[in-house]
Amino acid sequence: MLDKIGIAKRIALEIKDGYYVNLGIGIPTLVANYIPKGINIVLQSENGLLGMGPFPFEGEEDSDLINAGKQTITTLPGSSIFDSALSFGMIRSQKVDLTILGAMEVSEYGDIANWKIPGKMVKGMGGAMDLVASAKNIIVAMQHVNKVGESKLLAECSLPLTGVKCVKKIVTELAVLEIANEGGFRLLERAPGVSVEEIRMSTSGKLIIEGEIPEMQL
Repeated sequence: MLDKIGIAKRIALEIKDGYYVNLGIGIPTLVANYIPKGINIVLQSENGLLGMGPFPFEGEEDSDLINAGKQTITTLPGSSIFDSALSFGMIRSQKVDLTILGAMEVSEYGDIANWKIPGKMVKGMGGAMDLVASAKNIIVAMQHVNKVGESKLLAECSLPLTGVKCVKKIVTELAVLEIANEGGFRLLERAPGVSVEEIRMSTSGKLIIEGEIPEMQL
């Protein structure tokens, strides 16, 4: 199965030349380090930056340059820094081609829960609300199961929703899946060394398996 870096590497292969891409906090931020060579894209950070580069090397950090998850980042030639209002104007007007988000749960209809666990203190939903409502294409980077081995890919989300019927594709430590039009997780690829049966046992929602399922090529 994949580690977090493996998930980020596989998601990076989904990015097309010329895309404007928003990276959510958590695993999605790692994608910035694995953009394929020859692919020219612009990474957008919701706190007000176009042209985000990879993470800085140790000792080269600039504490004034951070992403939405408050991690230090780098900028690229031609980068632009602006206020949050302009950033969310870009998001709400669908100028972002691809949004990559983390999630705590995803339903078989593409609903996403990624902002709150009841009983735990949170500061608020943040930019996730705008991203899931406005994004043209959402890929979720997440763990397939929780710490006690329970599936996070469900028939229905049990946690408060961030968005409804908005997720297009999911990459986990076990598999690549897409949300089928009729509902259900269509299995596209399996992680190296992972069997279809392992994925079936780890998926609570409807799993659609069609033909031979290839291994991921990273």
